[in-house]
Amino acid sequence: MLSIRDFFIYLFIMAGVTYLIRALPLVIFKGKITNRFVQSFLYYVPYAVLGAMTFPSILFSTGNLAASIAGLITACVLSFKEKSLIIVAAFACLASFCVILICQLI
Repeated sequence: MLSIRDFFIYLFIMAGVTYLIRALPLVIFKGKITNRFVQSFLYYVPYAVLGAMTFPSILFSTGNLAASIAGLITACVLSFKEKSLIIVAAFACLASFCVILICQLI
């Protein structure tokens, strides 16, 4: 069993590490980054991380791979047609739901 004292020790260590990870780049890189390659790399990092975190969740969210793929394809098609976020999300959920219903009927 974790004691209250140990909990707060771990909490402060995690808070310190999190703060250092965020503060060190500001201290180390004081000037503006002028290298085009580094700038372009840093520009795309948030999108890559978001995609890497979201994509596996999309495929395994329903427990039915066919339903997940149907929702993913629906969302991709509607987003490429520049539909609103609400429309994309609603139709992706509807597509997944329909595939789940069809799979249960078969």
